[in-house]
Amino acid sequence: MQDNLKLVIITGMSGAGKTVAIQSFEDMGYFCIDNMPPSLIPKFWELIKESGKVTRIALVVDLRSRSFFEEIQEMLVDIENTNFIDTQVLFLDASDEELVSRYKETRRVHPLAMDGLITEGIRKERAILEDLKTKATFVVDTTNLTPRQLREKINQEFKTSSEGGFRIEMISFGFKYGLPIDADIVMDVRFLPNPHYIPELRPLTGKDQAVYDYVMSFPETEQFYQQFYQLLETIMPGYVKEGKSSLTIAIGCTGGQHRSVALTERVGQALSKNYKVNITHRDKDKRKETVNRS
Repeated sequence: MQDNLKLVIITGMSGAGKTVAIQSFEDMGYFCIDNMPPSLIPKFWELIKESGKVTRIALVVDLRSRSFFEEIQEMLVDIENTNFIDTQVLFLDASDEELVSRYKETRRVHPLAMDGLITEGIRKERAILEDLKTKATFVVDTTNLTPRQLREKINQEFKTSSEGGFRIEMISFGFKYGLPIDADIVMDVRFLPNPHYIPELRPLTGKDQAVYDYVMSFPETEQFYQQFYQLLETIMPGYVKEGKSSLTIAIGCTGGQHRSVALTERVGQALSKNYKVNITHRDKDKRKETVNRS
């Protein structure tokens, strides 16, 4: 039996942190839409139900849609009466002084103060959102929260043990084909003995046991692995603490077929004991593809 679909509606005061919030839900694997008119949400949700491919959605509804706010209450009632949607409303707030400070810092214009004072726009907005705030599932005051602290608070409230969170992308590559442009950490293992010069190993890759054993048989390989893994164990908690959702580690050799593949496998498997790890070998079969085309 299919679990209920999860819908989180993110709303609240302009400048209170809705952008940070929607990014947090995106990192947790939610399908996110910014500024959808409330009247379209029920129909959109029916389409999602029919597709069966999306189970968690986060929607931002703010005062750029102020002409639609009268429809929110009716829309929430309609959704709550369904038997396949679990709906939660996250309301973000902050003190007037902090909101004014944020608008001054970013030099933005408040959506309800196009021709007047920021404080007047904030007053009007509070009046419009008063009823919605009382009906919210979660109210978060971001006055004294940094963006990282807000992300942590949202994760605590909405993330389950089986979803989202920090992940590591391990990529092996060949320098001859260029650096991975999205890599956060790049290691060069071209100093290690190259299986390419062993005829029986040349057509194989680092995922084959013979090549893996050959690469790992050298003292310099073991020394590199131990020191590199110790470095990763040292710095990884810092990335998690800073709220980074993912880290891409790239290990490269000349062609991306032997040494980098073997080391990426070993490092990735070791890291997977404590973190969610995805391993990709970008250029593992490039040489074979080139031979087949020639």
